[in-house]
Amino acid sequence: MTTYNTAERPDFVRRQYAFAAHIRNSEKNPRPDDVEERRMKIYRDLFYNNVQGFIANTYPVLRTITSDEHWHSMVRDYFANHLSHTPLFPEMPREFLKYLELERTPHPDDPAFMLELAHYEWVELALSILDENIDVSNINAEGDLLTGVPVISPLAWQLSYNYPVHKISPQFQPTEPDDNQTHLVVHRNKLHDIHFMVLNPVTARLLQLIDEHNNASGQYLLEQIASELNHPQPEVVISGGTQILNDLKNREVILGTTT
Repeated sequence: MTTYNTAERPDFVRRQYAFAAHIRNSEKNPRPDDVEERRMKIYRDLFYNNVQGFIANTYPVLRTITSDEHWHSMVRDYFANHLSHTPLFPEMPREFLKYLELERTPHPDDPAFMLELAHYEWVELALSILDENIDVSNINAEGDLLTGVPVISPLAWQLSYNYPVHKISPQFQPTEPDDNQTHLVVHRNKLHDIHFMVLNPVTARLLQLIDEHNNASGQYLLEQIASELNHPQPEVVISGGTQILNDLKNREVILGTTT
C-alpha cells in the first residue's frame, strides 16, 4: 500500500490520514486514541460493506462462484492496498479490475478464467455510464451498407476471450481455454439498454475489418473475407454478409454509412 509522509502536515490532516488508514487496514494501523472502538467499528463496517457490496453487484457471477472466505479476503486486500486514481464511486469497479490485473498476487483458489470473467462483467457497467455523444452529421442512417462505408457505433465494443465467459456459472467453470476464442459484441442502444451478442468468426472478422478500414465499402470487405476463406462461391459470402450487416444495423451496432 502507498504510504504518505504526514509529519509536516497540520494536525487535523494527520488525524484524517490515521483515521482512514485504520479503516482500510485495522490490523496494521492502530485505532486513533481519541475515537472509541464502538464508534470506530461503525465506520470500519460502513466503509467496507459499501465497497464490497458495490463490487459484488458489478461482478455478480464472480461473486457467486467464489466462496465467502476467498471473496472477502480478496476484497479486503483491494480495500487495504489499492490506491485509486479517481474519487468517482461508479469508477470503483474499474479500480478493482485494475487491482486484479496488475496488483493481485495470484491465489491457488483463483479460477483460471477470473480476469476474463471480471472484464466481461465490468463491460456492462462501463458501457452503461459511458458519456459518449455520437456525431451523426456525417452518417447516413439509410445508406447502402454494401456500396457504402459502414460505421460502427462507439457504443458497440467487440471483445474476444479465451474462455466462454458468457456461459460461466456455478454449474460451468472451465479449467482450460477453449480451442477457439469466444467473440462477443456488447452494445448500448438508444434506450440505454445493454445487449450482449455472441459472434461467429465471420461476423467477428467483418467487424474487425470495418474498424481497421474506415474507407472501405461493405462489398470490398466481404470480398476480402471470401478471399481469406478461399470460398469457391464469393457471391454466397457477400449475400450472407449483407444480411449480417443489416442485422447489425438493426441492433444499432452499425449506425449506417459515411456520407
